[in-house]
Amino acid sequence: MAEKQNAWNLTHLPDLAGRTAVVTGANSGLGLRTAEGLARAGAHVVFAVRDVERGRAAAASVNGSTEVRRLDLADLSSVREFADGWEGRPLSLLINNAGVMMLPEQRTRDGFEMQFGTNHLGHFALTNLLLPYVTDRVVTVASSAHRLGDQKIHFDDVNLTSHYSPTRAYAQSKLANLLFLLELQRRLTEAGSSVRATAAHPGWAATNLQSHHASALMRLGMAIGNRLMAQDDRAGALPTLFAATEDIPGASYAGPDGLGEWRGAPTLVSRSRAASDTVAARRLWVVSEEMTGVRFPLEAAVRG
Repeated sequence: MAEKQNAWNLTHLPDLAGRTAVVTGANSGLGLRTAEGLARAGAHVVFAVRDVERGRAAAASVNGSTEVRRLDLADLSSVREFADGWEGRPLSLLINNAGVMMLPEQRTRDGFEMQFGTNHLGHFALTNLLLPYVTDRVVTVASSAHRLGDQKIHFDDVNLTSHYSPTRAYAQSKLANLLFLLELQRRLTEAGSSVRATAAHPGWAATNLQSHHASALMRLGMAIGNRLMAQDDRAGALPTLFAATEDIPGASYAGPDGLGEWRGAPTLVSRSRAASDTVAARRLWVVSEEMTGVRFPLEAAVRG
């Protein structure tokens, strides 16, 4: 009982007064709960959302200092516009939370497979464009689904044009999140930066994300699972808040401590062998630079 009482929760958040955080996809679900927690601790939270009106309604429900700015991760011109408008403000925390899950096959505005383009490439570009302003941490929300599917990046066909499936595409995008984390931290360390890159997954958290699966049968199954097995979105956001504020090493990965990491209090968790492949991580970085046209801003320091 004492162990459960001491489990990490919102009361463990440090004082974040005077600090700024960007949360992508903050208008609902895990993003909104993450924004709530950061604002509660005193941070000024920027809701980076595709639908500004929904973002404003969400921000109005949060007690604390907030603002809303448009960001469509499926459109690299929108990502660049968001970054260009930052105007040099110090950014303590960048929370790469937004994502899409197991959609029917479709493309981003730039022609990328939607899940890889949104979940990985959009955040890859955003992170590198904002990195000169980041002072503390970049947190990327991954998923235990990185263990599903082929457990590899399809470098010969990252858009899965020849063998698309909703699950394969989602799993690849979540694996990409964790490989991105590894290579980002390696580059930050090599450049002598104090910024840390961490990641988190929410376990099975009941959000509206599961309602977009391409299969009606899977949508029904997930709806039942949300009722019977999932934790709520507030609990699902705790690993992200843990990864954003606890004194943990760079490249750490947080998730629930319960059976199968489905639910529970946040703790450090393991990842698959594929998600620990540093060679694949470096290759993915190069491919991502080529696809987005965005490079690591501390490249000169790394080469030096």
